[in-house]
Amino acid sequence: MIHLSYLLRFIEEDAPFGDVTSEAVIPEELNAKAVIIAKQEGIIAGVGEAKALFEHFGVKVEVKKRDGEAVKRGDVLLELEGNARAILLVERTALNVMGRMSGIATEVRKLVEKVRAVNPKVRIAGTRKTLLKPIDKRAILIGGGEPHRFSLSDAVLIKDNHLALVPLEKAIRRAKAFSVYKVVEVEVETLEDAIKAARAGADVVMLDNMKPEEIAEVLEALRREGLRERVKIEVSGGITEENIEEYAKLDIDVISLGALTHSVRNFDVSLEIVGKA
Repeated sequence: MIHLSYLLRFIEEDAPFGDVTSEAVIPEELNAKAVIIAKQEGIIAGVGEAKALFEHFGVKVEVKKRDGEAVKRGDVLLELEGNARAILLVERTALNVMGRMSGIATEVRKLVEKVRAVNPKVRIAGTRKTLLKPIDKRAILIGGGEPHRFSLSDAVLIKDNHLALVPLEKAIRRAKAFSVYKVVEVEVETLEDAIKAARAGADVVMLDNMKPEEIAEVLEALRREGLRERVKIEVSGGITEENIEEYAKLDIDVISLGALTHSVRNFDVSLEIVGKA
């Protein structure tokens, strides 16, 4: 679960000087019962985070659906009981976290199932195209995907802007010499550079913005050179729900999609007060 201190930042941002509406309208001693429900079908995520937030403010929580479970419209996800002001203080932050995480998890699960039906060995991965990394990376995991790098500190990923300054083979040599513990991945856009990267000792070769037929040519060339078994092949760029199966049919290892996080559609969840406690 995401650390509570990270989640509390959202509460502080949402109510820097308190929830003036609830403090003005709701008696301080009033207790209430509430439920959080799903308003659509999908994979639920962020339940643990919502529970931690409500409990931090003294609200009792009963979990009805756990992270990673498939839910349908109308399902009760959490039952809440406690101080009415506390419930309303946390409401929007908890729903925002659950909505975003569930949206990501739902999309990831859908793509994972599509890809596995074609090629069980292929993994779906996210990218660093997000500012909400703890939330988004955990949601990808709940959906059944790979989070990819969490930060720039995790692994070496040599991209086009690095290669504009240092030649490909030299960049790989320097990276391999820098640390024996870091995976070295190289982003390439041509067959020639893919071969160079594999020969130079890259652990992962990312084929960026290549069409399936171009990737097939790269794979065949790597096999001819006896290099395919040395490297993992990741493909990225221009991949959508509509064409992902064409990529999954190939002898690749990972499909990464920035859209899992930078274009996520929130999952619809709602909190409803059901009475006084």
